[in-house]
Amino acid sequence: MAKRASTRPAGRVMFTGGSGKAGKHVVQYLVDSGYQVLNLDSKPLDNPKVRTLITDITDSGQVFNALSSYMGLHEFDPSLRPQQVDAVVHFAAIPRIMITPDNEVFRVNALGTYNVVEAATKLGIRKIIVASSETTYGLVFANEPKDPDYLPLDEEYDVNPMDSYALSKIVNEQTARAFATRSGYDIYALRIGNVIEPHEYQQNFPKFFKDPSGRKRIMWSYIDARDLGEMTRLCLEKDGLGYQAFNVGNDDCSSDLPTAELLKRFYPKVKVKQKLGKYECLFSNRKARDILGFRPQHSWRKYVKV
Repeated sequence: MAKRASTRPAGRVMFTGGSGKAGKHVVQYLVDSGYQVLNLDSKPLDNPKVRTLITDITDSGQVFNALSSYMGLHEFDPSLRPQQVDAVVHFAAIPRIMITPDNEVFRVNALGTYNVVEAATKLGIRKIIVASSETTYGLVFANEPKDPDYLPLDEEYDVNPMDSYALSKIVNEQTARAFATRSGYDIYALRIGNVIEPHEYQQNFPKFFKDPSGRKRIMWSYIDARDLGEMTRLCLEKDGLGYQAFNVGNDDCSSDLPTAELLKRFYPKVKVKQKLGKYECLFSNRKARDILGFRPQHSWRKYVKV
């Protein structure tokens, strides 16, 4: 995918969690867009253009040190003097429930985000992007399936989850908002939908189509990892919004059924707030489209025949 013209010169980005499923694609997208990136993670990233600094985000001292460190590739570079960091993108986290005990999910995610945002603001880094989640709406990891208050899900929805992962993301959003208020810096929280890597279209989508009920809890949302890179770039290059939360999903559903059919079959009693397109996703990206000009380029329809 061709990179879009930037509204300002690319800069230096500290990226936490760049070795993960979504992070590795976003890091590559930013590098291809002209950014210098240092990856802060617990495991190395296999990318010759990006160095990984092994960092425990739950250790505040390590985070402060990492965010003020030299960003270059080699210890024998002509100068090892740290340079001003332009932005922090924070993706590092335990990615869902049922990997570690619930309290550990909450501890790592909430404390890690606090440490990253605090260090960034106190070091004078004026742009911070924090990975939040579609789970904040309280439907994905609810004990039993439940109806939303209304559809499509948008950023005005009263988020009220019951699980430790989504709760940690709500805390992270509030942390971001508090530090944005305190510092006057721009801190944007991305409520990211189900991330799809390029190879997963042929691998997974035919199975999604056979059983549309399997993705009911996530409102059939998805976001191509490359489009997530574009969304991150747009946030890096959009100043003056203070604190904002943005849904990050594709325009359409990860189902071959029309949206009206999905509503009729799975959510017949739920209020629909607005007129929807034929295949428009019930996890709304309209705010990102309107404010940032976000236009996803990778619909499953480009890769899967039905």
